[in-house]
Amino acid sequence: MDLTLLLQMFLASIGATVLYTMIGFIPGTDETAVLMPITLAVILAGVQPIVVLTFFISAIVALNLMNAMPTLVVGLPGGVMSTPMIPHAMTIKRAGLTHENIRKAAAGSLIGVLVALPTSLLIANLIASQAGVIKEYASWLFVFGAIFLSLMGKAKLLSLLMIIPLAMLFQSLRTIYWELGIVLPEKNITTSFFLGITVGPLLVNLLSFLIPANRSKLETDKLKETLIPTISKKNLTLNPFQIIKKDESIAAMLASFFSTFVFVLSPVGLIILFGELVGKRKKDPIEKASTSIVTMSALAQSTYLSGIIICVVALGIPLSPAAIGPGGALFTAPPIFSMENNIHHALSGFEFVVAITMGALVAVTIVYYLALRYATQITTFVLTKIPHEAILGLFIGLVLLLAYMDAGLLNIFGVILIGFIGGYLNKLGMNFGIQFMTLYAAPFILSWFAK
Repeated sequence: MDLTLLLQMFLASIGATVLYTMIGFIPGTDETAVLMPITLAVILAGVQPIVVLTFFISAIVALNLMNAMPTLVVGLPGGVMSTPMIPHAMTIKRAGLTHENIRKAAAGSLIGVLVALPTSLLIANLIASQAGVIKEYASWLFVFGAIFLSLMGKAKLLSLLMIIPLAMLFQSLRTIYWELGIVLPEKNITTSFFLGITVGPLLVNLLSFLIPANRSKLETDKLKETLIPTISKKNLTLNPFQIIKKDESIAAMLASFFSTFVFVLSPVGLIILFGELVGKRKKDPIEKASTSIVTMSALAQSTYLSGIIICVVALGIPLSPAAIGPGGALFTAPPIFSMENNIHHALSGFEFVVAITMGALVAVTIVYYLALRYATQITTFVLTKIPHEAILGLFIGLVLLLAYMDAGLLNIFGVILIGFIGGYLNKLGMNFGIQFMTLYAAPFILSWFAK
């Protein structure tokens, strides 16, 4: 590993941090939708695997903290991971303590990174020797994962019932492409199907606007007013343990530590579970909200980092929701990566440690400082200067381009079909994690039924 490569990794980390700092402040930017396409584009551009991994880890860290800022400052969900924070953020905001929201979330995020980084690498090294056994039962793990996430979700019976029909949809489209000769029989379309699931809710909304009655209900001639408070930067310490209380830091550390051991579970589910669990111990509403925000912010980092690091370093297959969704391109990015030859096989143990450590520490250092010093200014700039529609349009366009690259023009309509069905199921309560697990388990599920 020479100095030139280290410089490329450092620049990739800085670039990812800057890019996802701005994207993170845009409300409604789903993690998978903004992480996977850009990561895939970087891979297909021929960037070296170690630089790609550094870029991706920095992107995760930057996005997970900055996605919380619209939630904390103005009450708008930045992404799926920040949604559980909304009621607690509003409790503190009503008390006139918005600055506490930002400071505590930043401190919690820093704790989450610092705890998850060594713990995840340690777990990855411990289970690496058993990777072959785990891979052998991977298909069953995907099935059980889909069932477990269904039981943890809001629409339990619906989610369980739709696993098999959804698997039939994915495998039917693949079979159509094989039969028509659009793709070779050994090619398994996955990437564009992922992206179809990701943009599903947005696609459903956009298609509903084609119905005049629906469009007329949402038309308005008034501007939406959003109050962004001014926060003084005087006497703001950067020491996280002076920002949060001792019991808050302990709760964040313990939640981050234990969440790494259950990396196969839904990050959002773990955030809600652990975040609400530590909050229930507090009787005062402000203390409850404060503790929950610190813990949830830490969990947003630890759940994603552990899900990516353990799968990439130890397994070479995506077994966690974070690896299946946002990190999917690290495992499957034809013609560069496949399940048999991906980033897991391209790097050594030392290279993994260097890339992951550099990516995480560079990003968390920058975003931690920016969150404490400039969160409201960046929020104001993004909400007033960057058109939300332009960003969403860009990602939809990228999804359609990648669908075309995967299996030609017909696949664009296939991805639209998946997006519409998946998006509607998502609105009914069948979340992304269940759909991603079902996508990977589809060949196994149908072959099992055929037997």
